[in-house]
Amino acid sequence: MKKSYLIFFIAFLIISVPLFLFPLNLFPGEVVLLTGNKNNPEQIVDAQLSLSYFVGLGYNSEDMVGVKSFYLTTKGYFLVFAFLIGFPFLIAYRSYLKKN
Repeated sequence: MKKSYLIFFIAFLIISVPLFLFPLNLFPGEVVLLTGNKNNPEQIVDAQLSLSYFVGLGYNSEDMVGVKSFYLTTKGYFLVFAFLIGFPFLIAYRSYLKKN
């Protein structure tokens, strides 16, 4: 059983490191832009986001001009969960079943 936990942890690291270090725009999200219009000061735009944006990597400061904030949608959070928890769990579970 301890080997399954180790396999889960290693698979989690192998999957999460590239997702947090490289700007891979895989996850659905929304970007809130400042328009400067008095009637509608903000505009929400659907966009593919990378997890590296949330740790401050993968974008230039020039790209963030006029951007108030950005966040993942429900579908984006589901994909993050599937990539970071689901796939490592399936890999560890498969190794556990193979061992038994």
